[in-house]
Amino acid sequence: MFPFSAVVGHDDLRLALLLNAVHPGIGGVLVRGEKGTAKSTIVRALAALLPELDVSAHCRFGCVPGSADCPDAPHEGAERRPAKLVELPVGATEDRLVGSLDLEKALTEGVRAFQPGLLAAAHRGVLYVDEVNLLHDHLVDLLLDAAAMGRAHVEREGVSISHPSQFLLVGTMNPEEGELRPQLLDRFGLTVSVKAARDVAVRTEVIRRRLAYEADPVAFAARWEAEDAALRQRIAEAKEKLPEVSLPDGELRRIAAVCAAFEVDGMRADLVVARAATAHAAWRGAAEVEESDVEAAVRLALPHRRRRDPFDEPGIEEQQLEDAMREAAEHAGDPDDGPDDDGPGGGELPEPQDAPQDRPQRNGNAPNDRPAPEPAPAFKARVLEVPGVGEGAPGKRSRARARTGRVVRSSTVDGGGLHLVDTLATAAPHQAARGRSGPGLLLTGADLRKAVREGKESNLVLFVVDASGSMAAQKRMSAVSGAVVSLLRDAYQRRDKVGVVTFRGSQAEVALPPTTSVDAAATRLRKMRTGGRTPLADGLLKAHRVLEVERLRDPRKRPLVVLLTDGRATSSGLGGDPSKDALKAAGLLEQTAVVVVDCEQGHVRLGLAQKIAEALRGTCVRLDQLSADHLAGVVRAA
Repeated sequence: MFPFSAVVGHDDLRLALLLNAVHPGIGGVLVRGEKGTAKSTIVRALAALLPELDVSAHCRFGCVPGSADCPDAPHEGAERRPAKLVELPVGATEDRLVGSLDLEKALTEGVRAFQPGLLAAAHRGVLYVDEVNLLHDHLVDLLLDAAAMGRAHVEREGVSISHPSQFLLVGTMNPEEGELRPQLLDRFGLTVSVKAARDVAVRTEVIRRRLAYEADPVAFAARWEAEDAALRQRIAEAKEKLPEVSLPDGELRRIAAVCAAFEVDGMRADLVVARAATAHAAWRGAAEVEESDVEAAVRLALPHRRRRDPFDEPGIEEQQLEDAMREAAEHAGDPDDGPDDDGPGGGELPEPQDAPQDRPQRNGNAPNDRPAPEPAPAFKARVLEVPGVGEGAPGKRSRARARTGRVVRSSTVDGGGLHLVDTLATAAPHQAARGRSGPGLLLTGADLRKAVREGKESNLVLFVVDASGSMAAQKRMSAVSGAVVSLLRDAYQRRDKVGVVTFRGSQAEVALPPTTSVDAAATRLRKMRTGGRTPLADGLLKAHRVLEVERLRDPRKRPLVVLLTDGRATSSGLGGDPSKDALKAAGLLEQTAVVVVDCEQGHVRLGLAQKIAEALRGTCVRLDQLSADHLAGVVRAA
């Protein structure tokens, strides 16, 4: 294993992990960063620094000797072992995470017994989830609930059990592959964004150390053993000192003032900052929390909590932090205008780099090349679903058969995996007739029942947006932009893949190829140009081509086309009558789930969008009906 001390750079990440090692109550670390930035390497190296544990002998949950709060209690004897690093793979099932009925004992002895899962194995250790943003949502919920409560509760397959599950939770993710929902982001105590260094000397040293490790891992680890041993000792000393560190009322008021200044939701942020600041003081060897400890904690605990919207940039601007700390000093009763940068001991943090801001360019104000107006305020959008039952990747939009969803019934034909309870129930009445005289069950092939699971899938949501002059009235286009932003936010929360096709002038273009990065779609929307004629037929043809390519890439991902138009067609792009060509092009999408959003406004309505919807065999809703407050949902008839 690559030594923790040998990792080059990443000071914020190392500090966040070490603070959690000192005080697991902080709530874990979420590591955001591009691929190839040593996220996994440094997390795996952390486990080697954790102090060894005294555990009850033969305890499946690794409990403290003498603990009565354990399903395996009472315990006899004790042993010492290293802290474990347990990895949760992206494709794990709910059974693997929380545990399940012990199949071997059920079949051979006819008794119900619990087979512990990964939550039990990770107790008092590190639970590492690589690509946590790709983990199924229901698994993330179970994981974070256990992390928050310190216990795992299992109610399934006739088994009812509760066991301790306290662990240091570390998740890593690449934002390019999609974001976590804000509600889940808030459950991680600290977050750190990492990126590859641009300094040539630093990159050179990274390569040098990695090549040396690959050439002789044992010798390389031996070179860094002294540094790792010193960190290990410092963690143990800080954990021992932690209960003695005091948090003065002045610093407590400072924490509350900073969190209020950043307008974070709820009180979790305040508690995390308080715990992290206390751990930081213990790490420094100090007797009480100081302003420098609070500032260090704020840098790590608040960046992901200030994201009020999926499309907000993560991170905290330096000036913002300075202003908040200056204002908080008044509440703390501290006359000093700035943070104390000369605090004793280690743990100092490098100056963070501001996240790059992608500002839309507002150039070219020609009548036929206008920038899109600022979108109207977004709203909670209605649920748009694909009819039927699919088999796509897990998500939160449309019904789907799933390998890891909830078991809804058993079947003798369809399904995946064994439905154990129904299999045993089917076989039980026939045991006497089959001559069973001892333990175990006598099964036949006719007894086997398969588990039919159903959940929700994510979909490909392709937005086809009319950006022509017929839609370019300032108020109207603003409303359309606000609607698209609302639908994009909904797609973000439902783990969808999204794409954007716009049409204006003489042709349509793919403004955004289908991607899981929904914030990229919002950025492209802000840059969208408007004006010109209305090539509706070309827009539908372009959408058809995009869907054909996506079907080849992933045949199981069902598409949902959301067409925002007033129904007018003033340019064909095909050389014929614009309106007739639009209706012909619509025929290519008649086998696809389509929702037409009628953007026509005014007292006199021509109803052209409704005709397009009929040609598409889709649903037509008015722009003002997209709010979830209007109706519970829209489902195109099967």
